[in-house]
Amino acid sequence: MKISDLMKMGLRNLGRRKARTALTVVGIVIGTISIVVMISIGIGMNQNFRENLMQYGSFTVIDMEKNQVSIDDKGNYSEKKQKLDDKLIAKLRQIPHVKTVSPVMTFSAKLKSGNYENNTVIYAMDADSFEALEFPKLKNNKTYKKSTNKAKIKLWVGADSFQGFYNPNSSTFQPKSVDPLKDRVVLNINDEDVIPRDENGNIKIQLKDYNTELAVFDTEGYGEYSFRVFMDMGQFLDMYKDFIKQLPADKRKTAEKKLKEYEGIKINADSVENVQDIQDAIKEMGYKSSSMSDFTQQIENFSKTIQMVLGGVGAISMLVAAISIANTMIMSIYERTKEIGVMKVLGCQIVDIKKLFLFEAAMMGLIGGVIGITCSYGASYLLNTFGGALGSALNMMGGGDEGAGGSLSVIPLWLPLLASGFAILIGIISGYYPASRATKISAIEAMKNE
Repeated sequence: MKISDLMKMGLRNLGRRKARTALTVVGIVIGTISIVVMISIGIGMNQNFRENLMQYGSFTVIDMEKNQVSIDDKGNYSEKKQKLDDKLIAKLRQIPHVKTVSPVMTFSAKLKSGNYENNTVIYAMDADSFEALEFPKLKNNKTYKKSTNKAKIKLWVGADSFQGFYNPNSSTFQPKSVDPLKDRVVLNINDEDVIPRDENGNIKIQLKDYNTELAVFDTEGYGEYSFRVFMDMGQFLDMYKDFIKQLPADKRKTAEKKLKEYEGIKINADSVENVQDIQDAIKEMGYKSSSMSDFTQQIENFSKTIQMVLGGVGAISMLVAAISIANTMIMSIYERTKEIGVMKVLGCQIVDIKKLFLFEAAMMGLIGGVIGITCSYGASYLLNTFGGALGSALNMMGGGDEGAGGSLSVIPLWLPLLASGFAILIGIISGYYPASRATKISAIEAMKNE
């Protein structure tokens, strides 16, 4: 029997009992919708978790801090002081798959704009590492290149860090927001640990004001950078050494000690897959480190569990649909016993009879799968539009941001393809027993059947 003849006969047979075929297809539709939507919710939840975490840093960045805090599996808190210096940085650069290593220093500074000022903390790092560490894009076509103008200190800033400027000479505290893209800003070092003061609290030295060149982060999706201010390590060291020269001898020694060790080190791996290997190498050196991967592993395990539970709920619906297909095909055999006998008498091969019934079962699975996938996109749209409360609940369960604005249901391209293939497979499996039974019917007995 030609394949085209087999397909025509199968489709004609499905059309004979339209109501029964439609009800069976509805079962497949419901099962497909359940699987696709349930898994898409799990995928959407995992994606939201990762997007929330991305606001606090890249997944390829590893952090080392002078005071490294860690919590073990039992919830015990521990803190370890680590010596972070140039010798360690040189060793870290030798670790395989390390792309970039940058020291981190922080210092207190005062930003001034006209009569207004604001105290802030500035992070000094190697500016050449900013792009490798996946810092956000900059506004107004600014770049991460170091400044060649020694008369100006180049700062990379989050716009939110320029809110809350105040006038120290005003009797009322009226905060002002400074626009880093337009307003002129100067800074001076405001290190209270070493700045000498008299008995009245007045500063005994003249702090030098430095003009600044500002580059502003585009912080959409990068919450970590909204309130931070960065500068190049080289410019910081030059500026701080000038500051030290102004200090009296007793304060100068304290300030110089701060330059001997770093407060942190940032390491960028060449890929997410190598982050754990680098952290293991750091651990073998006797140091502790942390990365976003430490948090994502736990969250992804939780997300996988949720996806399995949700997928299991959908699989139950598909199991019911499979039973429905098997029942439909068995009933079809009883009704078409004489037809099967005629096919055998006319010389139709047993394998063709089996193919006919398997084709009919597969077609019901395919039709139901296609309709189910189409409806799944509609259900996904409704969930993303009106399922805000459910999305917040799932984000809270997984430790995400309750106000996250991501999609609750995400259907990647592979999911509908997998679902349609699964629906066809269910149809074939469900129809295999009825098809085998049809081939075993005796032609003589079938011809006697009324």
